[in-house]
Amino acid sequence: MYHDVVPAGAEDSSGFPGRDAALYKITPQLFDTHLAAMMGRVGRAGLHDSCHRHGLHDARGLPRPRAPLISFDDGGISAMAAADLLERRGLSGCFFVTVNCLGTRRFLSVPQLRDLRRRGHLVGSHSCSHPLRMGHCAPGRVLEEWTRSRAVLADALGEEPADASLPGGDFAPLVAEAAAMAGFTRLFTSEPVLVPRCAYGLILHGRFTIRRWTSARTAAALAAGDWTACTRQAAAWTLRKIGKHLGGRRYLELRRLLLRHGNELRWGDQR
Repeated sequence: MYHDVVPAGAEDSSGFPGRDAALYKITPQLFDTHLAAMMGRVGRAGLHDSCHRHGLHDARGLPRPRAPLISFDDGGISAMAAADLLERRGLSGCFFVTVNCLGTRRFLSVPQLRDLRRRGHLVGSHSCSHPLRMGHCAPGRVLEEWTRSRAVLADALGEEPADASLPGGDFAPLVAEAAAMAGFTRLFTSEPVLVPRCAYGLILHGRFTIRRWTSARTAAALAAGDWTACTRQAAAWTLRKIGKHLGGRRYLELRRLLLRHGNELRWGDQR
């Protein structure tokens, strides 16, 4: 799971601004190094099959584990640069879009979304307003986030999107159930697990988070399903999950304090 691919010092040029968001943004040079390392570890055929052909199911239609898919959350305008780097290596990715931000500063426009899809990339929903604690929203609100975002993307692309990714990492059964009710068939979470599972009326896919300090060696190990790398990230994720649960709404207050542009940026939780 990537976010934005931006030059060093230009972190606020794409996607959500601020120091917290910048932790998930990497430079084009580092991203290209990641791709090279992944291809060296997994093999070009493996990455090409899983990315270009989407690699999410086996011949029987069942979830296929350990097929690395390169995804990007938020819908920042740097998706165009990331797509260029993927295509130079014969790969494609999956871009999840916060639809309320479409066409605004730092985010993709509708013509750019269509261009990504035309070039063979997947495009999916990252909700309407990117609530950080979606699992704590009212059921009606969650259904609205998924239903409206899917309708916007369908209108923009001329096809019904099948994929969605969870903003903020705050998973709850109601989030998955609402995604299925909205018509999605696959939901990508932030849980670092290798094996997809069928639940709540759709297929849940875990992902491993890439941050600005993630080395090419680690990215390649995660793509290959290396036990040590995957277990290390799973342990760190569990600790953060416990902290978020104990912190409750104080978690949002802390996040706002960390964001330099707190007056400019409004998450869906602050609606």
